[in-house]
Amino acid sequence: MGRNSQLMVLMIMILFIEITVTVNGELQRFVHPATKGDGSISLLVIGDWGRKGRYNQSQLAYQMGITAQKKDVDFIISTGDNFYPSGLTDENDPAFDESFTNIYTAPSLLKKWYTVLGNHDYRGNAIAQLSPILKAKDSKWFCMKSFILNTDIAEFFFIDTTPFEDKYFTDPEDEVYDWRGVLPRDKYLSTLLRDLESALIESQAKWKIVVGHHTIKSVGIHGNTKKLVQKVLPILEANDVDLYINGHDHCLEHISSHHSRLQFLTSGGGSKAWRGGYDRTSINEKEMRFYYDGQGFMTMQITETDIDIDFYDIFGNILHKWGASKSFFSSI
Repeated sequence: MGRNSQLMVLMIMILFIEITVTVNGELQRFVHPATKGDGSISLLVIGDWGRKGRYNQSQLAYQMGITAQKKDVDFIISTGDNFYPSGLTDENDPAFDESFTNIYTAPSLLKKWYTVLGNHDYRGNAIAQLSPILKAKDSKWFCMKSFILNTDIAEFFFIDTTPFEDKYFTDPEDEVYDWRGVLPRDKYLSTLLRDLESALIESQAKWKIVVGHHTIKSVGIHGNTKKLVQKVLPILEANDVDLYINGHDHCLEHISSHHSRLQFLTSGGGSKAWRGGYDRTSINEKEMRFYYDGQGFMTMQITETDIDIDFYDIFGNILHKWGASKSFFSSI
């Protein structure tokens, strides 16, 4: 067997393992090695971006590169809807290069991108985005449906939120979703919830951060995701999760909780934005910290005792700052 054939067999085996993990709903663990002497981490969060450079995606990518260099980011989190309008067709879809590799070219962005799927990704070949073939094409790409990322001072719990939305199953309109590995749906969701709860209970991390595509709380056009409020939110609150980070609404947003430490952070302004739909009636007025209906991204700096979050617009202006310590939470 030639070298190329052996490589292809290895890729197929790895892909089979990843698909099997997704089917079983298990949360695989991965470690991002520390690069700073004090163990602190710096990261950038972007969502809803993949439009082949259009809708200011390229301009925002340029500003992301500048900010990521200043912040010395260790990695990037993508909150999903990575490729519009309907994900990828397969591992050879040119959209992967046109919307990702050829867009985020700044040296400061050539770090690992930890990525989840959004609803638009499920409208294409969802399994293609999990393929090791894409990792071989671009080493910064890392995508799974659900997984845990360990760092020295924080744990990130990435969860697959698209299957929680009833309407994608009961009223998909003209869309066709790739539910391979998700059906039977009830079993998939119950397993995911069980494994998330178990992992959070076992976690000894100083900071617990959960990442998904869909909103739990939002005043944007999509609003709150009822199933996540019913099924996921109680688990987060019971296990002292610090942050829930999402995309889906094409905006930047910060909502606090009036009865727990949990903060809801939306970073979904990676390209097409300015959608309107602002609705304060969906939340307690006192919980609303910040809302911007435009393109932008978010950065996070985390130490053992403190976390600092900045929201940026396309010009690099800081629109909103927030910070917290483990002993108290306060706005800056």
